[in-house]
Amino acid sequence: MTTVMNVDARGAQHCETTALGVLLRHQGLDLSEPMLFGLGSGLSFIYWDGKNMDFPFLGGRVKPFELTRNLAARLGLELQVKETTSPRRAWENVTGPIHAGHPVGLQLDSHYLEYFSSKAHFGGHVVALYGYDDHDAYLVDTGQQGGAVSTSLASLAQARAARGPMAAKHRSFTLAVPENMPSPHGQVVPAITACADAFLNPPIANLGHRGIEKTGKLVRTWLKRTDDPRRDLPQAALLMEKAGTGGALFRNLYRDFLAECTGLLESGHLRTGHRMYAEAATLWTETAALIAKAGESGDERCLVQAGAILSDLSRIEYEAMRALSRLEE
Repeated sequence: MTTVMNVDARGAQHCETTALGVLLRHQGLDLSEPMLFGLGSGLSFIYWDGKNMDFPFLGGRVKPFELTRNLAARLGLELQVKETTSPRRAWENVTGPIHAGHPVGLQLDSHYLEYFSSKAHFGGHVVALYGYDDHDAYLVDTGQQGGAVSTSLASLAQARAARGPMAAKHRSFTLAVPENMPSPHGQVVPAITACADAFLNPPIANLGHRGIEKTGKLVRTWLKRTDDPRRDLPQAALLMEKAGTGGALFRNLYRDFLAECTGLLESGHLRTGHRMYAEAATLWTETAALIAKAGESGDERCLVQAGAILSDLSRIEYEAMRALSRLEE
């Protein structure tokens, strides 16, 4: 068995920030999960639907791996990313750093991981690998999936080779923290304002505050959008609350990031943003509950109510991000 020594295998709430935490703690940089999420400008919103989709998808964060790239650029971390279509080379890209004593981040399709509780395909899942033997790979995943877990090498190979939405070609990555790195806390303002600017000025109506407003109108039609509302609506609600989002479609994580920032700098704009995201997080959880109830009961009034809350959420988050966009002033 080959393993990296002294890996802190804590499973956090979201997959990408869990893996980043493992890699960075091994380098001596220990940041909270909300801080990793916020410094990576991770918060966003997308309403995604298409003819080839069984049901619409609501996303509350930037696309997979963008958070990692943002974080590395902001903190001056050395990010090495490798992709290949060759399974043999892909495995060499992992074993090299492991033998050199470094855990490795992997992007893969969670459907094939043997320990994974949900068997839906998701090609944007991220784990940290810290060891392997002749049969199994030893990984760190979210706390919900078990934290320190293992899966067979064959299943890992399938997960890494998978194609489809959000998948990458056997992507693996390592992070190195430079010597004399400036304090990460000095980067919170540019991280917050970059996130706010993207949210306030989405290029299409499915993203940011415009996407939330659009969802408020479309969610009212969701009972007619599916042949199996008892399956699809509760599943959508579950993805918003439980599927590695930290609850409330990542709004809980961003609220906690802003709370941590209020201890670092004094700003009325920051306090306003934090207060409004605390309100938004509660309303997202209410929305998910109404969507689940609509699916279970077939009562369209629940979706009308959810739509009204989403309309409020679009306004609340717009105002919160406007306040946060002024931090540099």
